[in-house]
Amino acid sequence: MAALVVLDFDASGVKQPARSALAAAAKLGEVHGLIAGADVAAVAEKAAKLPGVTKILVADDPAYAHALAEPLAALIVSLAEGYDHILAAATAVGKNVMPRVAALLDVQQISDISGVEDADTFIRPIYAGNALATVKSSDKKKVITVRASSFDPVAAEGGSATIETVATAAFDDKSKYLSSELSKSERPELTAAKIIVSGGRGMQNGENFTKLIDPVADKLGAAVGASRAAVDAGFVPNDYQVGQTGKIVAPELYLAVGISGAIQHLAGMKDSKVIVAINKDEDAPIFAVADYGLVGDLFTILPELEKSL
Repeated sequence: MAALVVLDFDASGVKQPARSALAAAAKLGEVHGLIAGADVAAVAEKAAKLPGVTKILVADDPAYAHALAEPLAALIVSLAEGYDHILAAATAVGKNVMPRVAALLDVQQISDISGVEDADTFIRPIYAGNALATVKSSDKKKVITVRASSFDPVAAEGGSATIETVATAAFDDKSKYLSSELSKSERPELTAAKIIVSGGRGMQNGENFTKLIDPVADKLGAAVGASRAAVDAGFVPNDYQVGQTGKIVAPELYLAVGISGAIQHLAGMKDSKVIVAINKDEDAPIFAVADYGLVGDLFTILPELEKSL
């Protein structure tokens, strides 16, 4: 049977983590994608161009407009009979919906996979990414979330999938969408950025993020991230957090400024292609994983870096 991938999307098309989930599903055989939302015809057309996808299932209904767990999980379960594998990226939506899908199907979820061995066997990180476990599932249906940073995303174009409309599934409406508060930025999305500049507790306050990190990020065309310590201290919003309990990233360049390198943070960024660390403590753990390290005062180094770019 084919694998079904639940696709995260916005007005511009299918998001990068979902395209990484498609790359993982391609290792299992034929791939179908699911677009569920309201007024999604244009997004479905873009999804049909994704390489390696043979069919796009479209559920166009206001009930799916905000990706609530109840309606979306009910829809996925209604489609599950035709699939041995059901996958989603380990994003906020995937982490919210897929456990409910697994429970409704009475199977164990396989979370945050970073590799596919065969149809039953997968690799996933454990102990904050310090070890890799190979797990084999005997469940007839596998419900899987995918660590996007471990799979190169498929291209945005090059395919020619067919589009098929599916019916809305009945669901328990115990929860309702009320509102959203979304931060807007001209910078790239953190999980899709090729360059990330992150700050830690060493930044001392949020004003220093704006004054020192933002200019460097703007010149590099980079996203801005932060350690959990910086987020907990209120320097920057939660959606900046990189780490085990934040976002998992693997950019081409990761610039860590004033970040000590706690295990929780390293778990979210150590797969970056090149890691550059700036810290005044030469014994900081971040230097153990950095490709390039600069020991010094970030309040002197960042302005000099910004001028030289």
